[in-house]
Amino acid sequence: MLATKHFHLPDVCEGLTEAEILEWHVGPGDPVGVNDIIVEIETAKAVVELPSPYAGTVADVLCAAGEAVAVGAPIITFEVEDDSAPQAGPQAAAPRLDATQQEPVDPPAQADQPSAPAREPVLVGYGPAHAQTARRPRKRKPELQAVTPSTQSLATPPVRKLARDLGVDLRLVPATGPSGRVTREDVHRLAGQRATALNAPDLPRDDVVRTPIRGVRKHTAQAMAESAFTAPHVTEWVTADVTRSLKLLERARADKAFEGVRLTPLCLVIKAALTAIARHPEINAKWDAAAGEIVQYSDVNLGVAAATPRGLVVPNIAAAQRLSLREIALALTDLIDQARAGKTPPERMRNGTFTITNIGVFGIDGGTPILNPGEAAILCFGQVRRTPWEHKGRIRLRDTATLALSFDHRLVDGELGSLVLRDIARFLERPDLMVLHH
Repeated sequence: MLATKHFHLPDVCEGLTEAEILEWHVGPGDPVGVNDIIVEIETAKAVVELPSPYAGTVADVLCAAGEAVAVGAPIITFEVEDDSAPQAGPQAAAPRLDATQQEPVDPPAQADQPSAPAREPVLVGYGPAHAQTARRPRKRKPELQAVTPSTQSLATPPVRKLARDLGVDLRLVPATGPSGRVTREDVHRLAGQRATALNAPDLPRDDVVRTPIRGVRKHTAQAMAESAFTAPHVTEWVTADVTRSLKLLERARADKAFEGVRLTPLCLVIKAALTAIARHPEINAKWDAAAGEIVQYSDVNLGVAAATPRGLVVPNIAAAQRLSLREIALALTDLIDQARAGKTPPERMRNGTFTITNIGVFGIDGGTPILNPGEAAILCFGQVRRTPWEHKGRIRLRDTATLALSFDHRLVDGELGSLVLRDIARFLERPDLMVLHH
């Protein structure tokens, strides 16, 4: 006997509320097996492929590509063999998909009692509305009495001077004073009405492109606004002579151990940052306001900001401090390739502890990066450029780069931030020192 099964959009990322349907791999009438990929969705953090929890035939696709769907909403139905019981009625609860197991989970049995209202997504601080509320009548603004412009308006000299200063034509001011006299309030009222008209929203236009704010861009905007207005940011700068680091990279690229490995200056920046964090582990932490604690981590889950067609994402390399330079280069290549292809696994988008953003690839010298929420610091790496530089008592052309470190001043004071940034610059100027401090 055939039974109809609904597949509900699971919470594939921690705290997910909605996702966008990118592409369906199946359609009505198509046969599917368990764990066959049926759809690609874009969450607030990454693109995720969803497997089928059933073996059977696709009955209907309930959401179109490009549609934003709330977590828990049904997105597709299947016709499957039901060997256990007759098909449930249309009011029976549909199976729920567990986000971690990707298996259908039957809803719990309910006692004979009045059913509770369905849970609704609500804004924090506002409860769900179960009853209609009456809207208070809108107060109507008093209509100004139309006044026919005259050649001369009655007003005192101070009022006339005020009108000149504000650029108001007294002949157009509706007078409310005794005997039709224009008062100071009349002049201010008309000036305020003109300012309101100038600030009114623009009329609809045909020469603009409107893009819905959702997915990665929506999440990034929310996270950056939260971080900027929650953590007190401090940014420090230093310019380092990285000539020796670049020479080391050239020697490493010629070594057989790095054959086929994409070795870039960012790899050495990551190694220098990890070495500095090992010397100052207090910066690998977060401010937990809810618990009233500073949480310090033993592992450095190093986030790397990556620009993608869907927006900026920050996947991380877990326990990066355990990796060699070659392993860092391989992990970085894999991380960037996955991010640009939109295939970053959800687990790579969680639990970052320190971030590096490389704006030098865009030809930019430096910037003031905003912290990722839940992290104490972020390092900005600018472009490497040839600069006149004092070296061994003489002015020479050297390869230099600007580093900027933004940190949460609640838990990172100026001394700690300065020491970390100083050590990163020192290790890039003298990469041989990283061996001594490893």
